[in-house]
Amino acid sequence: MTDTPSYGFDTLQIHAGSRPDPATGARQTPIYQTTAYVFRDAEHAAALFNLQEVGYIYSRLTNPTVAVLQERVATMEGGVGAVCCSSGHAAQLMALFPLMAPGLNVVVSTRLYGGSITQFSQTIKRFGWSATFVDFEDTAAIEAAINDDTRAIFCESIANPGGYVTDIPAVAAIANKAGLPLIVDNTSATPYLCRPIELGATLVVHSMTKYLTGNGTVTGGVVVDSGNFDWSASGKFPSLSEPEPAYHGLKFHETFGPLAFTFHGIAIGLRDLGMTLNPQAAHYTLMGIETLSLRMERHCQNAQTVAEWLESNPHVEAVTYAGLESSPYHERANALFPKGTGGLFTVALKGGYDACVKFVESLDLFSHVANLGDTRSLVIHPASTTHRQLSEQQQIAAGAGPNVVRISIGIEDSDDLIRDLGQALEKAST
Repeated sequence: MTDTPSYGFDTLQIHAGSRPDPATGARQTPIYQTTAYVFRDAEHAAALFNLQEVGYIYSRLTNPTVAVLQERVATMEGGVGAVCCSSGHAAQLMALFPLMAPGLNVVVSTRLYGGSITQFSQTIKRFGWSATFVDFEDTAAIEAAINDDTRAIFCESIANPGGYVTDIPAVAAIANKAGLPLIVDNTSATPYLCRPIELGATLVVHSMTKYLTGNGTVTGGVVVDSGNFDWSASGKFPSLSEPEPAYHGLKFHETFGPLAFTFHGIAIGLRDLGMTLNPQAAHYTLMGIETLSLRMERHCQNAQTVAEWLESNPHVEAVTYAGLESSPYHERANALFPKGTGGLFTVALKGGYDACVKFVESLDLFSHVANLGDTRSLVIHPASTTHRQLSEQQQIAAGAGPNVVRISIGIEDSDDLIRDLGQALEKAST
């Protein structure tokens, strides 16, 4: 494809990055199940290892199947490049790796997936990094949390599990004023509903395991680079602006310009961290992305219908779906996500923790799994599973209190979903 910016989203999700295989003419992207690639000669090999030529060396770094996926997601997000890796959590580390060093910190939203809260509050300490958690509704608190050691700001576009809608333009303005990159996890919204780069984000991360793949078959993550950040302006990002000893003093930003972060992610991040996406997983994700817009339309339609029904149910205390007029984020969601607010939300049950457990166990059509974004409708009780490692105060701050159930609405018939929810709510109330 040429002149890709002129194509619509539905076309890009099928064609971006994909060309007929030059060797066989195969129209679908092949699975290049190979470890290494033959060099033309010694000079070619040296040029590749010196980053003087783009090509394939070893599949920990680059692979033709993965390369198509990287180009497709970057195009859909409006970025200049992307780096795929083994999971969404790997993508978050990959995004931070070039920015951080011992003693430095990142300012993050309190409204995050439970595993991300643990990663930021506990795991990154092992690298000597730290995180400052802030309620991103309080923009003054975000500004106050930034200090000389801050190197990034992190949030989710639509937060998992509660469906909280982040005011990305407002947070981006704070990041821009401070000269910091804004990293947005766009997993729950997908680029079909939201393009954070257009709203001011520097980097976008995804757990491709969720809506992008959409069929619950593989795990994967991606970091998308906007190409808009000046990594050399402040001296705060030496990994990108200063000489790199492993490449004879090459300066990534000086050499690669807008693609500096992407090249660093491959040449340093994947080389040394090794969190590689395998080509078969990339293939499954490419297949899923081909129907992303169609699925997201149905996810949003079904979620709206089911959320409205749940809100009127006598056993339900509250529903957090931003598509509801009762949501405090309804107007913001309409402004930022005009195509819909996704298929993920939480439901607070009047019976508390015990009612939530009984409700989950009484469902037939919904699958009780630790995943979201599947074509199938899924349910989980975060306080006893995904957010179990957090204190009750942290659970409540993340929108996953003891009386809350997370629901990921699939693309089934909405009447069938409502019928299943109804019978489970009845059983949970007795």
